[in-house]
Amino acid sequence: MIEAWTLRQDRVREQEESFRQKLRDLNDEERANFYRIYNKKLRDPDTYAVLNWLFLTGMHHAYLGRWVRALINLSVMIGGVILLFGENAQVGFWMIVAILAIEIPALFRSQIIVEDFNLQQGEKALKKMQSQTSQPLENQT
Repeated sequence: MIEAWTLRQDRVREQEESFRQKLRDLNDEERANFYRIYNKKLRDPDTYAVLNWLFLTGMHHAYLGRWVRALINLSVMIGGVILLFGENAQVGFWMIVAILAIEIPALFRSQIIVEDFNLQQGEKALKKMQSQTSQPLENQT
């Protein structure tokens, strides 16, 4: 939830460079196989930011496949709005403020958040691709 506060751009850049080196070491067939897997998981930072801006209800988390976080955001926001118009308006107000305090920084750091997400997906895709290419060798022995 607080990745917008804790994620460091220099760390992501270092990991990205290390990952690019791994991709350079692949042959053309392996690289094509990797991108076939990876492109399905790749996310756009602008879409993430728009979903965060328009729907502070957690839709940007759902876009990244983080369904639990999306449901928590949605529940707190809906609960806050309901309470805002009820007897506990002050509690509802603070619930909404809490969601805004957590999610507004994510809006301004959407680029690095999605870069980190895409990097993690790339690492998973590389492992998946490597496990798929090593399975036939294991079956032959």
